[in-house]
This record gives sequence, structure tokens and C-alpha cells, in this order.
Amino acid sequence: MATAGPQFKRFSILMHPSIARACEQAEALKSFLLARGAAEVTCSDIHDEAVRERITRGDFDLLIPMGGDGTALRAARLGAPAGIPILGINLGRSGFLMEMGPRNWQEFIPRLFTGEYRLESRMLLEAEHFRGSEKLGSWDVVNEVVVCRGQYVRPINLAASVDGFPLANYLADGLIVATPTGSTAYSLAVGGPILPPDLRNILIVPVAPHLSLDRAIVLSDSAQVEVRVQSRHEAVLSVDGQAGILMENDDYIRVKINPLSVEFVRFQDRGAFFRTLTCSMERNSCIG
Repeated sequence: MATAGPQFKRFSILMHPSIARACEQAEALKSFLLARGAAEVTCSDIHDEAVRERITRGDFDLLIPMGGDGTALRAARLGAPAGIPILGINLGRSGFLMEMGPRNWQEFIPRLFTGEYRLESRMLLEAEHFRGSEKLGSWDVVNEVVVCRGQYVRPINLAASVDGFPLANYLADGLIVATPTGSTAYSLAVGGPILPPDLRNILIVPVAPHLSLDRAIVLSDSAQVEVRVQSRHEAVLSVDGQAGILMENDDYIRVKINPLSVEFVRFQDRGAFFRTLTCSMERNSCIG
């Protein structure tokens, strides 16, 4: 597939710190890229503040996360504001966001220098946390934002609305608001529908609802969703599986489409998503 894509010259390889073989693989990839004419290749822990600042400044043309989908999520949140595409190498268990594995990246990487790839654009969400009129935080969301119960094993009451109109009151362990990318993450684990990643929809999925609306709802990307905590029990907000943030009674989140998007470099055809899905259902992973 010759697409005459942009030339990549400056590469940042981002490693998951707890994966032992990531450093060895990263050094091998660095040598491979430099031998083929790359102007700069850095290898860093994905949490390294110095490289994160360089990404923010737009110092790289391509980010290459090495790990699992969690590593790719972190890279996507870093790259999207700077307009830097992502190319993932899977060293973890799941690989929906990854394009290659440790046994086949040598086959695909040379195509970066010949333009034989495509860029797959995926929508992001923007989530904001409010307490009264005060905005306590905002986040770019690749997979999902979740409002759920905290450490106590009790369901919580959540009131959801769409475009200012009441949707449903949930008594549940939580409520997921997801992108199509996130439809194969937490949403999938609780029985939500699978959406191809190039769609532009917002997905609402309850977690363990009790005598409440128990079906997922698929909205257009123009919808604005609010989820309000109506419970004295502990509630927690989490974005893309990050550490939870405590929410108080009457706190709410507002979720809408993000003006940013994230681009992934793809060498395989569009059917690769379904092949990965099928293989992942049959065994943990089949990439690389």
C-alpha cells in the first residue's frame, strides 16, 4: 500500500518500565532505525519528564511505544496534542492499539522510509470534572472515562443526561463513557458492543446495573454526556485506567468530542482489527 505518507526522521521509543525485555528491544530498534537513515532516535521510560517535554514541543515525528495497550494509551495522550503519530510494538498481553510484535517489527519498519503505510485517525473525548461551578480537572480520553464505586462494595446512584436531557438514573457499580477505540477495553469486559475504531460515536455502558437500564447506548459524536453522582457512598472517576479521583455527592463529569484526534501508523489492511479481535478472543494475543 504505497500512500506517500510523511517522512519520519526523528523517533522517540517509549518503553514500559516494568517489562524486562523492552530495553533490549528498544536498543535493537534504535540501531535498526539509525542504520536506515533516521536523524535522531531516543529510548526512554514513558514516564521520563524530559522526553515528555520534548514531545510537547513537537521535537519528534513519530512515537513508538513498546509495551501493552496501556503504554500505547499513554503515548497517544502525549502525541495527540502535538500532532505526533503513534506506532506501537506489542510486548504485553493485549494489542488492539499495537501494529507489530517483537518477532515481526523488522519486517514492517523499513516501510516507514518508503511511504508504504497509512495513517488511521481515531477520535478522542474530552472529560471535565465539576463540583458546583468549579472545574476541578480536564482530560483527553483515548479509551473511556469511568465513574464507579470506590473501595466499598456498594452500588452507587448515577444520573446520566445527554445534551441536557435526562437519560437514566442508574443504580450500578459504575458507568462507562467510551470512544470506539475504548469499545474493546473495559466496555467489552462488561458486555458492551464492539465498534470499529474508525467510527465516530460515543458509547455509554453501565457496569453491573441493579434494576436499572442495563443496555449500552450508542450516541453520535455531537452528543454531550453528563454523569452526576447522587450517592453518599464513595465514588471514583478514572480516565483510561489511570489512578482514580474521588468524587463527592453532586459532583459531575461532562464528556464531549475532543477537537484533537490521534493518528496510528498502520501497515496492515483494515481487516487487521477484526483479526486481532478474533485471535484475542481465542487466546490472549496473536500479534508478533
